[in-house]
Amino acid sequence: MFYWSLATEYMKNYVKTKLSYRADFWIEVLSDLLFQAVNLIFILIVFRHTPTLGGWTEAEVVFVYGYFMVPSGIFSMLFNIWNFSERYIVKGEMDRVLTRPAYNLYQVLLENLDPPALFGSLVGVVIMALSWGELGLAFHLTDFLMLAVFTIGSVLIYAGIFTALTAISFYSDAPTGILPLMYNISAYGRYPVNIYNKVIRFLLTWLLPFAFTGVIPASYFLGHNETGLTDLAPYTPLMGVAVFGLGLLVWNHGVKRYRGAGS
Repeated sequence: MFYWSLATEYMKNYVKTKLSYRADFWIEVLSDLLFQAVNLIFILIVFRHTPTLGGWTEAEVVFVYGYFMVPSGIFSMLFNIWNFSERYIVKGEMDRVLTRPAYNLYQVLLENLDPPALFGSLVGVVIMALSWGELGLAFHLTDFLMLAVFTIGSVLIYAGIFTALTAISFYSDAPTGILPLMYNISAYGRYPVNIYNKVIRFLLTWLLPFAFTGVIPASYFLGHNETGLTDLAPYTPLMGVAVFGLGLLVWNHGVKRYRGAGS
C-alpha cells in the first residue's frame, strides 16, 4: 500500500504539471507517434520491392511491428531514465533518493514517468487488430491472456537490459553512449530474426534477447513456426524474469558502490 500510494502521488503531481503545459504534452505525443509512423512506412516501402521477407508476408511483419510497439511503449513510459547519469550522478540527486525509505530504483522510475509513450502501445494494439483481421487469424479468449503474459515478459527484458546499462553510471561518471546504441539494436527485434546471419540471430535471441520483445512472441499468434520461433514464444516470460533479475543485481551492486556526489 505504501508503494501504491507513492505511485499515486507521483501521478497526481505529473498531471498537475502537464495541465500547466498542455501544448508540450500533446507535442510529445505527436512526435512519438510520428516516429512510429516513419518506422511503419519504412516496412511498407520495403514490401513494395519484395513480396516476402525471409518467408514473412507484409501483413505478418506489420503484425510483428504492432506487437513490438506494445511492450516498447509500456517500457518507455515506466523506464524513462535516459538522463540518469547527468541528473542523478553528476548533479548528485542520487543522494536525495537514498535518504528516503522507498526502494531507490522505484523512486527514480516514478520521478521520470513518461505516460505519453503509452500512446505508442495503443497504436500497436490497433495495428495488431487490423493485421489480425487481414490475416484471417483464429481468435480465442486465451489470446488476451497470452498477449498480457508475453507483453509483461517483453517489458521485463527491456527493463533488465536497460537497467543494467544505466547502472554503469555508478561505475563511471563519463557518459558511455551505450544506451542509444542499445536502443538502436533493440529495434532489430521488430523484424524476423531469420533474415539475419547466424551470429546476429544468436545475439538477438540469447545474449541480448530483443527477439523476445517482438518477433518471437508475435509468432505465437501468427502460427509462423517454419523457423521454430513459435516453440520459443512460451519462454518469453521466463526470459523476462531472468533478464530483469540480472538487471536488478547489477543495479543493486552499483548502488552499493555509490559514495555520494563527486565520488
